[in-house]
Amino acid sequence: MTKLGGPVESIRTEQRGSVLAIVIDRPERLNALDVPSMRELRRVLVDTATDTSVRCVLLTGAGKAFCAGGDVAAMEEHRLRGDLTKLFHELTGEQETSVREILTMRKPVLAALPGVAAGGGLSLALAADWRIAADSAVLVPAFPSLGAVPDGGLTYFLPHFLGIGGAQELLFTNARVPAARARELGLVHEVVAFDRLSERAWARAQELADGPTFAYGWMKRLMVSAFSASLETQLALERRGMVEATERDELPEGIRAFREKRAPKFAPPHPPG
Repeated sequence: MTKLGGPVESIRTEQRGSVLAIVIDRPERLNALDVPSMRELRRVLVDTATDTSVRCVLLTGAGKAFCAGGDVAAMEEHRLRGDLTKLFHELTGEQETSVREILTMRKPVLAALPGVAAGGGLSLALAADWRIAADSAVLVPAFPSLGAVPDGGLTYFLPHFLGIGGAQELLFTNARVPAARARELGLVHEVVAFDRLSERAWARAQELADGPTFAYGWMKRLMVSAFSASLETQLALERRGMVEATERDELPEGIRAFREKRAPKFAPPHPPG
């Protein structure tokens, strides 16, 4: 069954079975986000986190872009009005919450990049657990061209993906990274032809939705904590996650499936339609 919705036109949703697509729908602005659209994106992410009918989220952009970051036209309007500081306080606050929701959501989030992911849009993409890019996509920090300070966790993600040197190279040169190079660097996991992106993204999202959601949620938590926690803390968290898994359905099902030499069935059957 497919459901379309979303009260704000710039953010729409589509659900197919246990996969929910969240689409940034401002193609005329390369899906750049202003405060209302960023606020709605945050609201949808918050609601989705507790929606038990959703086991995987597919985040993408309409048209030929993923997200060009903040809406520069809106920035200019606020600059002329003299309230640019207020705008950025609100915009970065909503961005921070959206990134946190993606990182802490106890289900996989897949980002499908039809084209440019720039500035805060790049931050959103790197917060996801799996990234598929069209072969025409390009990743670019963008902040230096505005004289802006990176936000949305970009200075967290890039050093962790690339090391300090690699992050410095991208940020201080404002380098444009084409999809093929992004795959070599580990910034995206798959690169496909533009006309295959939607099909592949939905298929991969369904694969993740059929997987062990509880275990995926713990994997996300552990990978984030790995960069700040001590080994002892990380070991303790792993032990806690494993013990909690014994009280859920997935681990017992995995054990049974292994013994019975069959594929495990972690997800409930797909609803008809």
